[in-house]
Amino acid sequence: MSDQYGEQQPPRDPDRPGPYQGVFGGQSPLPGSPAQPGLQRPNPYSQVHAGPPKQVIIASVISLALGVLTILLGLFALTSAGRPITQTLTGDENAQNVVLVAAVICSAAYILPAIFIRKQRPWARTMLIVVAVFGIAGSITALPGGLLGLGLHLALLVLMLQTPTKLWFLEARR
Repeated sequence: MSDQYGEQQPPRDPDRPGPYQGVFGGQSPLPGSPAQPGLQRPNPYSQVHAGPPKQVIIASVISLALGVLTILLGLFALTSAGRPITQTLTGDENAQNVVLVAAVICSAAYILPAIFIRKQRPWARTMLIVVAVFGIAGSITALPGGLLGLGLHLALLVLMLQTPTKLWFLEARR
């Protein structure tokens, strides 16, 4: 083999990159570029990472906090403050059992996805999106008193729809 000046070159070792191939071995440096049409970019939120993205962690904490607050509401419904709470929520001060059952159901709707979302379960993400939409609708009907709930549920919805969260859950389906 000779170079452009006619000098003899030693045979090229196929395991080593050539003089202009550098680190990438002569291939295009970006996976998925036109030089490699069949490849896709690697998912930055794949199983290689140690844990979930920060959006998932924040949503989990918010959901868990809302679940704990609904449990507290149910417990307060059992105390002497239960009659005024029940009167405010249902219009009937003797409907403490209704408030207690609703608090248990709502706390489960917040706590279950808060636990399983960190375990990369796609159904938990879907459940949290549905709970957030119902929370937004309920908070809008309770304005201006529902501003805090509206903000928390909007935050949950936005966190669940962001790209890092979507990519992390897509990795779970593969």
